[in-house]
Amino acid sequence: MEGRVIAAHGRQYLVETDGGRLLPCFPRGKKSEVACGDRVVIKQTSDDQGVIEAIQPRTSLLYRSNEIKQKLIAANVDQLLIVVATEPAFSDELVTRALLAAESEDIEVLVVLNKCDLLDKLPAARQRVQILAQLGYPILELSARDHAEALRPALHGKTSVLVGQSGMGKSTLVNALIPEANAATREISLALDSGKHTTTHATLYHLDAESHLIDSPGLQEFGLGHLGRNEIEHAFREFRPYLGQCRFRDCRHHREPGCALNAAINKGEIDERRFAVYHRIVGTPRNDY
Repeated sequence: MEGRVIAAHGRQYLVETDGGRLLPCFPRGKKSEVACGDRVVIKQTSDDQGVIEAIQPRTSLLYRSNEIKQKLIAANVDQLLIVVATEPAFSDELVTRALLAAESEDIEVLVVLNKCDLLDKLPAARQRVQILAQLGYPILELSARDHAEALRPALHGKTSVLVGQSGMGKSTLVNALIPEANAATREISLALDSGKHTTTHATLYHLDAESHLIDSPGLQEFGLGHLGRNEIEHAFREFRPYLGQCRFRDCRHHREPGCALNAAINKGEIDERRFAVYHRIVGTPRNDY
């Protein structure tokens, strides 16, 4: 049988078969490379369990990694929704890292600024996301409690994945867009025998036949250990016009003479804060920023 993984919980997965059945499945072997959203080939091993025999080719894979391990977030997604809020404060670096992961996989990005009903906090939050708007990333302002429907047109015909730090309002957004989400989550938890539901796994919900939304656990870090220096450079979209123009081919864009990126910084064509994040990610901090 074939189907799609709609929930990932540790080494156990819930597969929705093409016939519409929900079947808990385990991967073969000790190491699992399965992600929520994967198309898989499965073999039923009992009335209520199966094994994942193969993963079908992916169109995209969003994941994070460090020196020790990697964490798959979602596969076959068209769009990354990064949820930030007017409060609590969000991490600019975490947002940037998520953007870089999406850029490296050619995944579209939409930044959702939530809790815009907190009018006293709104100007400062707008100012913080303005740099992303200047780079061409669309920003959607809303209040998940009252106007979550403003997001629905951007989700149509796509598989989107929600990411963000805890407290940004992702769960409120999901529950507003998908009133049956809690019931679906309970059904998934029951099928996986995972007990009381906790947001430790990714879950795919159907908005309609063509539109799907994957909710992921709250992020506190977003490692990019799977990306090389050149890939990270290219994922900063504002760097691209200058790449390959440095005097030295192996330029690290630190203090080398003839560095095209440093020249762009001095002209105000690249934001210093984003450049500082780049150096923190690749391990060459610029102490003067």
